[in-house]
Amino acid sequence: MMRRALAGLLFLIAFGALGFLALTSPSAYRLIRGETAAAPPAASGSAPNLENGKTMFFAGGCTSCHATPNPGQTSTPNQEDRLRLGGGYALESPFGTFYTPNISPHEQDGIGSWSAADFIRAMREGMSPDGRHYYPAFPYTSYQRMSDADLSDMFAFMQSLPPVEGRARDHDLPFPFNIRRGVGLWKLAFLDGHRFTPDSSKSESWNRGAYLVNGPGHCAECHSERNFAGAIIDERRFAGGPDPEGRGVVPNITPSPTGIGGWSPEELVTLLTTGETPNFDTVSGPMGSVVRNTSQIPDADRQAMAEYILSLSPKEGFKKPE
Repeated sequence: MMRRALAGLLFLIAFGALGFLALTSPSAYRLIRGETAAAPPAASGSAPNLENGKTMFFAGGCTSCHATPNPGQTSTPNQEDRLRLGGGYALESPFGTFYTPNISPHEQDGIGSWSAADFIRAMREGMSPDGRHYYPAFPYTSYQRMSDADLSDMFAFMQSLPPVEGRARDHDLPFPFNIRRGVGLWKLAFLDGHRFTPDSSKSESWNRGAYLVNGPGHCAECHSERNFAGAIIDERRFAGGPDPEGRGVVPNITPSPTGIGGWSPEELVTLLTTGETPNFDTVSGPMGSVVRNTSQIPDADRQAMAEYILSLSPKEGFKKPE
């Protein structure tokens, strides 16, 4: 009887281990969600649009996390040359500390040896060229909405930047979050693999704003509450939430009295351009870094983002538990 019970237990353990390995395999995501890394436009003979790539790069806020901090620092990157993307920024979270990688075009330490298809797969599937899962601290849940052309152009622009030597240290995560393979289960649950789909009932500028806010801009990644697994709670999207780095509360950006209700499009465009608010304050910290990026994109794009954000359904803002 004891032998049967032990055999049964060993069978269940082996079956569970095999199931875990199967479901967390990189191929499992592609099998269930389908192929996501389509051939980039350059494959058909068209040259990348570096100006568009620059817009996507700044809309994507890449410098906010990946600019190399000044010597001796791992906090918010503040070096003058924010196009040196050596990484190393310490991103605190409830799951541990993530250290952003080098995404400069350095052949060994960065992404200089990547192909455009490698980059697109990383941005859509959270997968490295050698088949490792990236943690969703990298906001590929938003970047997956981007088009093939924009991702290809963005990659080409990044490859034109100066290579930076050196790799960031490994993430500092406790068990079980240090088991990277487990991210495969998270992706099956929360990474839907969908591209941005325009709303034909809305204007071209509204759709442009929706694309920028929900895709490269990944605004909801900070301005939303998250569930126990660290995924955005859809009904609380854009309504603010606790700062994942423990620095208070991220504000509600819906047009609610507890958010940006009463703001004009011009006032929101000003915020995205200079960081100035309607009450003559100036944003700082992480949002200050965001503004340094949005100030670099075309004014028409900032206007489109403002149009979309102010069209969101008003939601009651997050209240920190007392």
